[in-house]
Amino acid sequence: MMDEETTELRNPFPSPPSHYTKFTSHNLNLLALLKERAPDYHNVNQYEVLNDQSDIPDWPLLQLEKPRIDWILDEPDAYYDVYGDRWFVKETIPSLAELGGHQLYPADPSVDRRPALLSVLRSLLVTYSALMGSLLAPPPLSTETPPAWQRHVEWINILSQNLMAAANDLRPVQARGNLESMMRRQLELRREETRKIHEKCDSLTTKLDQLRGAVHTMLADSASTTATIRTEDSTLSNPVEISAPSMHSRDNVTHQAVLNWAEQI
Repeated sequence: MMDEETTELRNPFPSPPSHYTKFTSHNLNLLALLKERAPDYHNVNQYEVLNDQSDIPDWPLLQLEKPRIDWILDEPDAYYDVYGDRWFVKETIPSLAELGGHQLYPADPSVDRRPALLSVLRSLLVTYSALMGSLLAPPPLSTETPPAWQRHVEWINILSQNLMAAANDLRPVQARGNLESMMRRQLELRREETRKIHEKCDSLTTKLDQLRGAVHTMLADSASTTATIRTEDSTLSNPVEISAPSMHSRDNVTHQAVLNWAEQI
């Protein structure tokens, strides 16, 4: 049991076909050489054409050719097989009539089906009401005659199949609409994120401009302060020389000289 679980864990996906090992560079080169030497390489002996080559495989080199897509598409029901599973090129949803049912709405998708589906819905409601009444009725006297409720149940089954088939026909349209709405939502989210990024960039630009202006103002104030300090330093380094009257000429000082000396002070 443990070995089976271990094997299942080691191989979560199915192994590829064994012939994938044939697609080596050597074999592909041999196939290209075969096509070059023999234009009609489908009807030639590969051993005779490639007799000067080594390691010629014992299986036909034509197995390495890619599948012809045009051959697949030419078929009425084009399909291809991959790992044992068959896939159709064009997926189609079979209609209720193709599945053997009783279809009550138009098969052409271009025709408006709403009137037919409304009729089916009304018939379903009426039949359900009749079914409730038939369940309360006494059983039939003859066993050969089917009871009324059985006919109503069969008709309700047919009506339900039509509603489900019509809903399934709309699934591709619904999926397309959901995809469009999802892509619109993603586009709106990206636009909103882009708008927020632009707003953040604008706010950062405004702050940088304010900081730049503040720096310029600080530099201007610093320059003016430096100029004032230099002016004061130059004034202090060159003091005004005041001439005072000498002691030996004190007697010769006149009144006008005293006034001049006072003005200098």
